[in-house]
Amino acid sequence: MYRYAHYILRSKMALTRLLCVLALLTVHCCVSILAVTLRSENKSPWANEFESVKLTCIIDSISTANPRIEWKKIKNGEPSYVYFGKEIAGDLENRAKIQEPATLVIFNATRSDTASYRCEVTAPNDQKTFDEILINLQIRVKPVVPTCSVPKSVPVGKPAELSCIEHEGFPKSQYQWFRNKEEIPLDPKSSTKFYNSSYTLNGDSGILKFSMVKKEDAGEYYCRAKNEAGVSVCNPQMMEVYDINVTGIVLGVLVVVVVLLCITVGICCAYRRGYFASQKQTGSNYKTPGKGDGVDYVIREDEGDFRHKSSFVI
Repeated sequence: MYRYAHYILRSKMALTRLLCVLALLTVHCCVSILAVTLRSENKSPWANEFESVKLTCIIDSISTANPRIEWKKIKNGEPSYVYFGKEIAGDLENRAKIQEPATLVIFNATRSDTASYRCEVTAPNDQKTFDEILINLQIRVKPVVPTCSVPKSVPVGKPAELSCIEHEGFPKSQYQWFRNKEEIPLDPKSSTKFYNSSYTLNGDSGILKFSMVKKEDAGEYYCRAKNEAGVSVCNPQMMEVYDINVTGIVLGVLVVVVVLLCITVGICCAYRRGYFASQKQTGSNYKTPGKGDGVDYVIREDEGDFRHKSSFVI
């Protein structure tokens, strides 16, 4: 008898739980029908430049027959209309369309289309009349051919710097250098072929810097710019490494010293022999000016002209 009563009690409790679950499901369904809800298949889509891309905005539940659908583009914190009044607007005009019921499709996407896009749906007849979803779009741009700078010749033991840069790729390109078609590792100690090299390689800036160039660093260098949209490389350039001719430098200095010494001795000899002495006027070669024609000329200030007096020497 006790077991039977216990069985009846457990059955009532199970039935009560079942009724509660059914009631909750009913309420949830009713609320879902009365509330507009949105979702997206991909909230972070991407596409390469000049391709098409789809920004999905799916209406999961709605009871309003003709909801108002709007799309806004948000760039640098400033919103602008993309779809308003059932028409494409702004910089996407003639390059986009709405795929029913609310998905936005962009054709021939450009780098300027990289932004956040907000899908907004207003349903006046629903209990929850408004919902929105934010989608972040990224348009990837393949790098252009990078500009590479490689020194043509470097003396052994001197520093050298190789640069590689391009400004068109999006996202920002990463750079890698190659020598004789072999990839140069970030750490020279990780490769037996580059173990003796003393360099630093910055993949963000594209700078390959040698602190002390060695003979084995000579070769043909080129750089690769790479991002998620593609790869571009510059033309190979040759870098020669030469030994400094110490003997030649010493001989050259000695020749210069000898030449300067010869010039100095020559100047001293010429000076002693009087080639640089200047002729001076002395009393012995000074001549007194000759007398005139015996006529003294006197200037009379009051008469304003010349008059003369004659003097006769007997």
